[in-house]
Amino acid sequence: MSDLWAQKRADVVRSVEPLAVRMRPRSLDEFSGQEHILGSGKLLRRMLEADAITSLILHGPPGTGKTTLAEVIARYTKRQFVRENAASVGVKRIREIVDEAANRLSLERRRTILFLDEIHRFTRAQQDVLLADVEKGLITLIGATTENPLFAVNSALVSRSTLFRLEPLSEPAVIGVLRRAVSDPDRGYGKLSLTVTDDALAVWAAKCDGDARRALGALEVAVLSASRAGPELVIDRKTAEDSIQQKAVVYDGTGDEHYDVISAFIKSVRGSDPDAAVYWLARMLDAGEDPRFIARRLAILASEDIGNADPRGIMVAAACWELVERIGMPEGRITLAQCTTYLALAPKSNASYMAIEEAMGDVREGRTVPVPVYIKDGNVRKASAMSAGGEQGPGRGGEYEYSHESPDGLGRQDYLGVEKAYYRPTDRGAEKAMGEVLERARKARGKG
Repeated sequence: MSDLWAQKRADVVRSVEPLAVRMRPRSLDEFSGQEHILGSGKLLRRMLEADAITSLILHGPPGTGKTTLAEVIARYTKRQFVRENAASVGVKRIREIVDEAANRLSLERRRTILFLDEIHRFTRAQQDVLLADVEKGLITLIGATTENPLFAVNSALVSRSTLFRLEPLSEPAVIGVLRRAVSDPDRGYGKLSLTVTDDALAVWAAKCDGDARRALGALEVAVLSASRAGPELVIDRKTAEDSIQQKAVVYDGTGDEHYDVISAFIKSVRGSDPDAAVYWLARMLDAGEDPRFIARRLAILASEDIGNADPRGIMVAAACWELVERIGMPEGRITLAQCTTYLALAPKSNASYMAIEEAMGDVREGRTVPVPVYIKDGNVRKASAMSAGGEQGPGRGGEYEYSHESPDGLGRQDYLGVEKAYYRPTDRGAEKAMGEVLERARKARGKG
């Protein structure tokens, strides 16, 4: 028996849906952005066109369209779409979904897509119930997460899935989404006498940080709260700015963004770009990153990437760390900026870093080099001389030569016992002069 009131109830539900929900793309043509996976010839597009969709994990920042894309895939492939949250779905419900999928396949010849939001919360017990049927093809699993699936998602799921990262939408793409919402007569505001200025669109596109859902929410707030001066409703820049909250920087102090931004910061300093480095510094500080963590990373960089090309770099970094500890924030940001710009423009050398890495490799992997007798502790040298019957010739001991007694202050002895050069100074900054001294010292030892 048909439900006479079903359509009425559905209309009531749709009438209270937010604009962002109403404007969700219903086809691939309406889907904005993600050209790197959905563009012509790209992998996900090829999989869809060949009807070769297997289990997928969609990951990326909020508002990039992970849920929407899963729904579009279900429509495109004409599969049943079942949505659950991995944090709350129980084993009993999973068994129900599997049974329903089996019945649907046998009776309707229609396959099922199970969409699991927050898939990184999927437990071992849930996996055990589901994965066998996923492998058989009874259910196509699509998971969504804002975390890096390689670290946050169970390896069993990752190994059975194709991973796709969704990127924040570009500003032109966000503006396109907003224009469609303004002009769409059924789902958007096309039936209203509404004008949205280009400046207003630009404000939302910039402040939403690539999150289309947030931009649409701002448009909806502006329309619902705007006062009409006449029959036409005009939304200008001022209205747009008032309708969207201050941009919240996407930054997880323990997640991907934490590592991505500090990586961008360090590489900008290493690459001698103080402008980029200061931006990433501001990004971290605005998001609440621990300034002591930043100071620590600058201290490491001062030795690893600047080294003896500018020995003052490590002193600047040490002073920065100490001052940040003492004065705290917000004033500490000035000290961090000073240190950042100094290190960014300092001459660069990783010669010291490469020297210790190579030497550590030889210590771990090579044969142990004995300490030459003449540079051992004085008591050891005496014992060695006695055990050798007093012989003190080349290769059998010899006396330690005090380098300060040389006219040039350079030692003439072999202090390692094997032919090896670890430290290779660059010709940049102070290290150029050090390299000249090293060349003279090696020649004095007969190794030049």
